[in-house]
Amino acid sequence: MRDAYHEELDSIGDGLVEMARLAGSAIGRATTAMLDADLKLAESVIEADQKVDELQHDLEARAIALLARQQPVATDLRIVVTSLRMSADLERSGDLAQHVAKLTRLRFPQRAVPQDLHATILEMGQLAQRLMAKAAEVIVTKDVDLALQLEQDDDEMDLLHRTLFQHLIDDRWKHGIETAVDVTLLGRYYERYADHAVAVAKRVVYLVTGEHADEIQSDIQPPTGVEGA
Repeated sequence: MRDAYHEELDSIGDGLVEMARLAGSAIGRATTAMLDADLKLAESVIEADQKVDELQHDLEARAIALLARQQPVATDLRIVVTSLRMSADLERSGDLAQHVAKLTRLRFPQRAVPQDLHATILEMGQLAQRLMAKAAEVIVTKDVDLALQLEQDDDEMDLLHRTLFQHLIDDRWKHGIETAVDVTLLGRYYERYADHAVAVAKRVVYLVTGEHADEIQSDIQPPTGVEGA
C-alpha cells in the first residue's frame, strides 16, 4: 500500500512536469504565431490549452483522493498541497500563452506587434520559455539553489516590460491607440507568465525546506551596508 501511495505522489509530480513543458511550448509557439501572423499556429496553441486544463483537473482529483484516503502529514502533506498550488500556476501560464495566441487571431491578417518592437517581444517570449523550462527542471530535481535563481532571472523580464512601456509613452509613438493597447496587453501577459514560473519555483523551495523562498533569500543576503565587512 505504501509503495502504491508513493507511486501516486510521484505521478502527481510527473503531471506537474508535463504541465510545465506544455506551458513552455505554448508560450514559444504563441510568440512565433504573434510575430509571423501565423493563424494556423495560433489556433493550434489555443486548442492545445485544453490538454493543460485536463492535466490540472486530473491532478486535482488525484491529490484530493490522496488527502481523503491517506491523510498525509509532514512532508507528504506539503507535497500534495504544494502540488495543487503549482498546478494552478501552471494552468494560468497556459491561459496566458493562449491569450497571446488569441490576440494573434483577433488581428489576423495584420500583425499586432509593430516591426520596431518585434525584437523586444521575441526576447520576452524566449525568456518566458526559458523560465518555464527552469521551473520544470526545478520540479524534477528539487534544486533549491536553481529555484532561487529564477527570481533573479525574472528581473530581466521586468526590465523588458519597462522597455516596452517606454516605447508606448514615447512622443514618437506612431502606431495608434489600438496597437498601443495590444502591446500593453502582450507585455502584461509575458510579465505575468514569468511571475507564475517564479511562483512554481518558490513553491518547490517550500516543498523541500518547509520555508518560504523569501525567508531563505533574506537569510542569505547580508544587511545593507555590511558587504565587505
